[in-house]
Amino acid sequence: MIQGTTSDAGKSMLVTALCRWLSRQDIRVAPFKPQNMALNSVVTADGGEIGRAQAVQALAAGLAPHTDMNPVLLKPNTDKKAQIIIHGHAIANMDAGVFHDYKSVALRAVLESHTRLSNQYDRIIAEGAGSPAEINLRAHDIANMGFAEAVDCPVILITDIDRGGVFAHLAGTLALLNESEQARIQGFVINRFRGDKALLDPGLDWLEHYTGKPVLGVIPYLQGLHLEAEDALPHFSASTVSPEQKHFRIIVPALPRISNHTDFDPLRLQPHVHLQFIGPGATIPSADLIILPGSKSVRADLNWLRRQGWEQAIHRHLRYGGKLIGICGGFQMLGRLIHDPDGLEGEAGSASGFAFFNMETTLKADKILRNTQGRFAANGVAITGYEIHTGVSAHHSHYQPAFHLAHGDDGAISDDGLILGTYLHGIFESPLACNELLAWAGSDDSGVTFDYHTIRDAQINRLADCVDQYLDTAQLYRLLNLHPNTP
Repeated sequence: MIQGTTSDAGKSMLVTALCRWLSRQDIRVAPFKPQNMALNSVVTADGGEIGRAQAVQALAAGLAPHTDMNPVLLKPNTDKKAQIIIHGHAIANMDAGVFHDYKSVALRAVLESHTRLSNQYDRIIAEGAGSPAEINLRAHDIANMGFAEAVDCPVILITDIDRGGVFAHLAGTLALLNESEQARIQGFVINRFRGDKALLDPGLDWLEHYTGKPVLGVIPYLQGLHLEAEDALPHFSASTVSPEQKHFRIIVPALPRISNHTDFDPLRLQPHVHLQFIGPGATIPSADLIILPGSKSVRADLNWLRRQGWEQAIHRHLRYGGKLIGICGGFQMLGRLIHDPDGLEGEAGSASGFAFFNMETTLKADKILRNTQGRFAANGVAITGYEIHTGVSAHHSHYQPAFHLAHGDDGAISDDGLILGTYLHGIFESPLACNELLAWAGSDDSGVTFDYHTIRDAQINRLADCVDQYLDTAQLYRLLNLHPNTP
């Protein structure tokens, strides 16, 4: 199990790296995260929903994502309440106190999934959540040491030196664990190191002497590394092209409950596209394309958009011929009304949308989860994507659908051709579909071939190469009870 001293220490990255490293040696390996809190999710082959990071780790292992790889997923609706997803399906909304009491039930689901994976694969690389030293969350823990103790697995602790205070993070985390948990930690990995490692070595020697634990490796800061985010918005560009050289401008509001913002990773990496997430209080710049993203709390995020001045900015943008795309919750916002009669995403009630489409959306308890494919309604270009939504939208006027899908028509295009709405996530991942959407939005460079899946796979291989180059592989084989080159 990989645990971290903080969130974003590199847990997901290291699990991804190890899954590809082992898979390249023909070892059947599966990723596993007992409990995840994230608004970036995917639809699995078995028709459920898991965190995006575990789906990428599955791809690194050469597997189709499965709900057993992330048996408990929490999707926050507010700062105090989240939708609880067990084995890929939503069971309830709970506040933090109620879920704390529910953890004993959730642990059973975790152990059931772990047992099934253990029966199918040679090795499992598990990922913790946050830090094992969060004292307020220690009771009934299922995300970190509580799980590691339950299945009796060794733990590697990773930390991010780029944050500073790396030795305090490691020594302090270790000090806050109980004796059994301390013994479970088999070594440290330091992530995102910049500079001359010789200057770090005295500190590593001190750390090993002070804790009695080995440093298993120091991974350098990997410039330009792209790995799909578990939840947090990206704070840097993975593109090697400077913003000044990019002439097609896309802006996306950074909604408080933005979901599946990984939809935009293929656009961020495009050599000619400058994509910005616009946060609260920021000036809304001019752009060629505005995209309204998915949201876990559509009505609350719609109110936030209005308070931030987006409604006026969007109308001004359209008057000057700019294009607008709404995805999932963003598509729902383009209609006249959004109804939440059962209070699935907050207080029960209704809200007025932007009314670009004569459409009403009603949120229902049964979530639609499906991978799908089809074609652009306008020209037949192939499209693939996936749906994760509770809303059902009904049009009261005729609009051209955006896509013809296997199960029926999806989305809408406005009569003036400036606005496109869809329930599909992942629509920019296919090169042909991405080019078609950018051409629709007015990009002159939309014919450039850009294969996002190939780039993602190359980045995963880059991480696996780092295992060989920077980590103590002899120690890894020992912890995994493996011999080199032997499944």
